[in-house]
Amino acid sequence: MNNSGWPPTQRVSLLLPPRFDAVARFSMSVRDILKMGDPRLLRVAQPVTQFDTDHLHLLITDLLDTMRAADGAGLAAPQIGVDLQLVIFGTDAPNPRYPDAPPVPRTVLINPVLTPLDDAMVEDWEGCLSVPGLRGKVPRFNHIRYTGHDQYGDCIDRTVEGFHARVVQHECDHLMGMLYPMRVRDFTQFGFTEVLFPHLA
Repeated sequence: MNNSGWPPTQRVSLLLPPRFDAVARFSMSVRDILKMGDPRLLRVAQPVTQFDTDHLHLLITDLLDTMRAADGAGLAAPQIGVDLQLVIFGTDAPNPRYPDAPPVPRTVLINPVLTPLDDAMVEDWEGCLSVPGLRGKVPRFNHIRYTGHDQYGDCIDRTVEGFHARVVQHECDHLMGMLYPMRVRDFTQFGFTEVLFPHLA
């Protein structure tokens, strides 16, 4: 564990290629999303060791379909009960759950490694599909680099900031068994979405 709070063995992935979209359109499989309190969400995920396999592509398709069905900004494999270091995020368009946030490119991240590029942290509101109906203000590094691999084993190296950086950190927290309420510092800034943001409920 490094002092950023992320485990040393994580990785990442790039934009979903056209062949991935073709598979996603052909078949839709929406999985149940685990909710806070389920002990499976507290496990440290295992690294992916094989890339470009049928099993991996089917898992990514399930994650994408599930994220879309829930209007999620991202989804991690542990949230559907799969103990692997794999997350997806991004919509290429405004997300209805975060209408004021800039679009984030659709991305597959496998075995990500996250590195903060400075000490600047920003608090902002977050929600989570595993913590439905709630929002909280969470401190995150504003400027990070992430590296890793996509589903085909190709290397990725990105430097991002703002909402993009926040989404990556949120999703990668799931890979080490952490949910965003565990990072909330001020619980006066935590509550039900329908109360805090009635226009989003």
